[in-house]
Amino acid sequence: MAVAQFERIEDDPPITTPEDSSKAIDLFLALLSDKSAAIATGFYSLLTVISVFWLALAIIPHDPSTYQLTGLCGYAIFVIAVNIIARRK
Repeated sequence: MAVAQFERIEDDPPITTPEDSSKAIDLFLALLSDKSAAIATGFYSLLTVISVFWLALAIIPHDPSTYQLTGLCGYAIFVIAVNIIARRK
């Protein structure tokens, strides 16, 4: 006579979460999104200022022309204006 080699194992009951934990998760995600937006704005401003600084270091030591200096000043003014607009929100 053949003997069964496998046993039947019951499934685990489904995991239930109380309503309080879902409210806590929603609050945590709301706070996280606010902080993430603030960090992204700060990081964006830092990157744009670094780009102006890098361009100035690339242009100024190599006997720049009037057009290069004018373009660099225009780009710097543009970056300042965009940073002011981004910080306003």
